[in-house]
This record gives sequence, C-alpha cells and structure tokens, in this order.
Amino acid sequence: MFSSLLFILMSGIIFPDIEMDTEKPAYLLYNQDGEVISYSLLVEKSMESDLIFFGEIHNSAIAHWLQHELVKDLSADTLRTTHIGMEMFEADQQLLIDEYFGGQITQSSFENEARLWDNYQTDYKPVVEFARENGLRLVATNIPRRYATSVYRQGPDVLESLSSYSKQWIAPLPVEVDRELPGYKNIAQAAHGHGGDNLVYAQAVKDATMAHFILLNMGAGDRMIHLNGSYHSNNREGIVWYINDAVSGYEILTINTIVTDDPKDIDRDHLQAADVTLVVPSRMTTTF
Repeated sequence: MFSSLLFILMSGIIFPDIEMDTEKPAYLLYNQDGEVISYSLLVEKSMESDLIFFGEIHNSAIAHWLQHELVKDLSADTLRTTHIGMEMFEADQQLLIDEYFGGQITQSSFENEARLWDNYQTDYKPVVEFARENGLRLVATNIPRRYATSVYRQGPDVLESLSSYSKQWIAPLPVEVDRELPGYKNIAQAAHGHGGDNLVYAQAVKDATMAHFILLNMGAGDRMIHLNGSYHSNNREGIVWYINDAVSGYEILTINTIVTDDPKDIDRDHLQAADVTLVVPSRMTTTF
C-alpha cells in the first residue's frame, strides 16, 4: 500500500508538487503527452539517464535555478559519477577551469581570464562554484568562438588550415553537416539568406565540438548533465544528433525551456521538441 502511494506521489501527474498547485505557478514541467509532471519525476528520469541535455533560454532565471537544483540532486547519487558540461565555456578554457578547481589559481584570476559570458555572475557561477566545492568535473565543451567566426566568414575549409595544436579544441575534421536537418534549415530561413551555408556550418561545428568533448569525458558508468541553449538539443538534433551519429547505447534525456503567457494552458505541439518541457510565465523576471 505504501509503495503504491509513493509511486503515485512520485509520478507528479495526479499529485503534482505544491508549486504546481498555485494560482500563479513560477514554472510547470510537462511531458510530451501534455501531462504536468513533478520535479521529483524529472530527477528520477535524470537519474536513469546517461546524458541529460538541459536546454535553456539564456536569460531565464527559472531555468538557471532549476539547473542548479538538478545538478545538486544528481551529484547526491553515490552510485554514479556526475559531470557537468557547459556550452558557456570554450574547450581551450579547460585548463583554466582545472587550475581553478585544483586551487592553483584564484577565483579572480579565473574570472578575469576565462572569457565569461556577461551573465556569468547571476546565471552560471552558482553551478560552477557548486561543482568546484563538491569535486565535480566541469567540462568546457564549446568550440572557441574565434574558430566559429572564421567558419562563418570563410567556410568550413578554414579549419583545415589550423595548426595541429589549434585543432585539439574542435571536433575531428572534417565535420559532417546534414543541411537537411530541420533545425539547420530553420536557421538558414531565419537568416533570410544572410551568411548562406556558412551560417549553418558555423552552428554545426559548435554542435559537433560539444558532442566530441562530451563523449571524450564520459567514462564507464558516468553521467553528464549538459547546459546549452535549447536550439542545440531540441528535437534530438544539434549536439544529440552528433552524439547518436558517433555512438549508440546512451540513455539520453532532453529538456526544453519555453516562455508563455499562461503555463497552465499550453499547446501540446509546443511540447514535442524535448522529453520534458520547462514552461515559464512570460512575466517571470529575466536576468538580462
């Protein structure tokens, strides 16, 4: 009897969390069937996964808070080692991260040299500091921006001209790009022809590089939660496409963040881009 009741409570569909039962919820979590699920069920699904892609809107305070909470809960699992991957750090910054986490450089040195995003202090520092304080590995997964910019301006062949030292910070070349993927086609259409194919290549090289460094840092039995803009993992394209193209067998959970006027009234079509959708009220405070 108790186990049955516990299962119902954990499912979050019949008895959702308290924050979901308020008149003005700060957020709601949905599955693809349009059912509201609890945060507890999100944790459960994440615990069962090898790779969790938490797709964010970069200025969403709620998304960043929930990322922090999920990282903390996953790290409490003593049966598996949890790593954190972040789009917000470029691969050549890994040395700075490792030196800071190892106590070899100060926080001010790290923050002054690491080419941090403008919203680092409010949105990403809590996760970084939690990882440092609790001995979690933090992986810088993104391609150095200078190389992505070069691809946008000169095309993907420019990467071949880089030195072998520089190439260690990008995915192995050549990078295959499927321009027929809906996500990449949407990028090209939204740009109205500006940038041409190079715009798609620049995005794809980012996705391929993030997938490369995720896989490079996954050991047997490891789990990684990866923080990235939703467009890098929605519809299991972007990073996830490159992961699945390289290996098979990983249990992958995707999370998307969207904003709407009424989180309690959501079109199911808006829930299909990810396994779980974080729905945030449009009037919620943003960080920039």
